[in-house]
Amino acid sequence: MLLLPRGAAGAAALARRRGLAYKAGPSVHRLIDAHELRGRAIEATGPRGTVTVADVRAAARIKAVEDEKARVPVSIEVVPFETYMCEAPSTTVVTNRAEMLGYYEQMYTMRRMELGADALYKSKHIRGFCHLYDGQEAVCVGMEAALTWKDSIITAYRDHCYQLSRGDTPATIFAELMGRATGCAKGKGGSMHMYMAKNNFFGGNGIVGAQQPLGAGLAFAHLYRGDGGVAFALYGDGAANQGQLFEGMNMAALWKLPIVFVCENNQYGMGTAKARSSANTDYYKRGVYIAGLKVDGMSVLAVRQAVAFAADRCRAGNGPFVLEMDTYRYHGHSMSDPGVTYRDREEVSGVRRARDPVEGLKNLLLKHNLATPEEIKALETRTRKEMDVAVEAAKKDPAPPLSELYKDVYCRQSPDMFIRGADLASSHGSVDWAPGS
Repeated sequence: MLLLPRGAAGAAALARRRGLAYKAGPSVHRLIDAHELRGRAIEATGPRGTVTVADVRAAARIKAVEDEKARVPVSIEVVPFETYMCEAPSTTVVTNRAEMLGYYEQMYTMRRMELGADALYKSKHIRGFCHLYDGQEAVCVGMEAALTWKDSIITAYRDHCYQLSRGDTPATIFAELMGRATGCAKGKGGSMHMYMAKNNFFGGNGIVGAQQPLGAGLAFAHLYRGDGGVAFALYGDGAANQGQLFEGMNMAALWKLPIVFVCENNQYGMGTAKARSSANTDYYKRGVYIAGLKVDGMSVLAVRQAVAFAADRCRAGNGPFVLEMDTYRYHGHSMSDPGVTYRDREEVSGVRRARDPVEGLKNLLLKHNLATPEEIKALETRTRKEMDVAVEAAKKDPAPPLSELYKDVYCRQSPDMFIRGADLASSHGSVDWAPGS
């Protein structure tokens, strides 16, 4: 599944991607697109199974009824927020069938994508570092549900799902993980260095805590330009003791920058439990002079509510803000970490049973009669097939040529710029200067 811009354009693009083959003339095809029906089954009553104008209009009427039902508001209660220096958002979240099914499809896609990466790593198609996000999907999807792409996001190296949420495709992400030329960073970045600047996603940063002050810089850019955007700087509990975080917070507070510092507290910094690394594990309070909330990071609706609350404060000139997302990662720190030497399997399986974000959202869909088991099963089956197709496509993509080693080293470098190789003979470009001159 592609995570596409919300609204009619995104719906039309998604429908085209899934598109069914209609036997119809050009004018009928235009009518299908005008009613955003592409990808839906349309009963064909014309000669030899052709779709007629009347068929399209009948399908449009059915779609209108379904769309109206999908927009009927539903109120759902979430776990109360813990507050610091601020009031609490409402625990009643208003949503609808269309939104909830969309969240479920996004989260299930992320889960299958990360499990696909797990399998690729174990089969040695992915080498090097690989940090997976399964268990934390509600944070990403809930955050994006409250934002637009004019808001900036910067995170650490557990970044695959944010790359997806900002408009990339599973196939391109798999290609990058496998070092293919078709990857989102031309196969040069791998797991930790994904990037989608055109949609205000700035990585994917491999140095622990390095993204935190950069997030403050993004917030300053939003303030300077007056574009109404808010920056979100994400970090884990393992990076919560970095000095650069507190330097960034201090500057953000002095200048009232529109930034939300988001601690994705997945309970472990690499193999160290939070209580063994932090004297104060109330991460939402550690801005000291900055207001904060602790959020159930396994609930997509709680995350959406909290992020909307924090973003609104920042847009009103009352930034910065701190959010602590109480979440959990199922895999180890990275694929080289089995994740069971510092915690036992019973702990992991206990979280899966009690708090899994994907299963929790599925249960809400069924409890509130927003989807049938058959609809959910069909969605899951389709998504699994799409992941299989994406994996196989990425496997067939070519590796980058050796000449790519000498490209993108510097911004706007000239084609013949001298770049030294491992030895002088393998260097690239022309030498018109002598070392030391």
